Amino acid sequence: MARAISARGNKLAARLARHSTGIIASLLFVAPIVWTVLSAFKPAAEARLPPLPPWPTTGFSLENYATLNSFGDGLWVSAQNSIYVSVMTVILSVIVSVLAGYGFSRFRFPFKDLFFVLILSTIMIPFQSILTPIFLVLTKLGLHNTLTGLVGVYVTLQLPFSIFMMRNAFDAVPREIEEAARMDGANNATMLVKVMLPLVWPGVVTIALFAFLGAWNEFLAALVLMTDQSKFTLPVMMTALQSGRFGAIDWGAVQAGVTVMMVPCLILFLALQRFYIRGLMAGAVK
Repeated sequence: MARAISARGNKLAARLARHSTGIIASLLFVAPIVWTVLSAFKPAAEARLPPLPPWPTTGFSLENYATLNSFGDGLWVSAQNSIYVSVMTVILSVIVSVLAGYGFSRFRFPFKDLFFVLILSTIMIPFQSILTPIFLVLTKLGLHNTLTGLVGVYVTLQLPFSIFMMRNAFDAVPREIEEAARMDGANNATMLVKVMLPLVWPGVVTIALFAFLGAWNEFLAALVLMTDQSKFTLPVMMTALQSGRFGAIDWGAVQAGVTVMMVPCLILFLALQRFYIRGLMAGAVK
């Protein structure tokens, strides 16, 4: 009896230790986010003071967001540019990677493995080292300083990882399902859209999230390739806040900008996290 009570107490202590560790870790991750959001609502004068306490002590204010909107062509223009670039990057990355991943997984063609290795090998090339060739190519194509050209760059950067993920996702689908659909008369297009795509949907969500987050937060390519202020994305607009006027950083506006950039990413990830985890695991175990 005493041994059973002792074992039950040990299990309870272990459970409390796990839960306490999880709660502490969660607070450590959530605290900077909450701190940033609260600081964005401080009046501008208070935002320049030492950051403790993180919440406004003189009342909540939207002054920092108004200041943020006064930089460049305004917050909404930069947000529209970021939304356009991110959404188009997601759409094109998903279409190309799904088709390519299905082809590498289910079809045989000469040098298939070699082509796949070549695609993956591009991940090892530092993006900074190819900025000059990219700039020259876009200039020759007439896509320099255009959002369409920026979308093309982002899609190119996303494809190696996305194709790898989708090939693994298709490989994880049993071939018996495909053979049964073939016996029912399904052609390649029907097979992909109606049979295979619903089964690899978590993988599609995963690469879509990666593409969106990558395009939404990317800074260097947008800074180098965009020279027209009306085409700046949100990360480039943030450089004006970080450099400040007369060398002084407007911390309140910076916190407001960080909040604006952070909210869409948090919403998408929290809404799609269950698909995201399953997509990352697709093809890991066969």
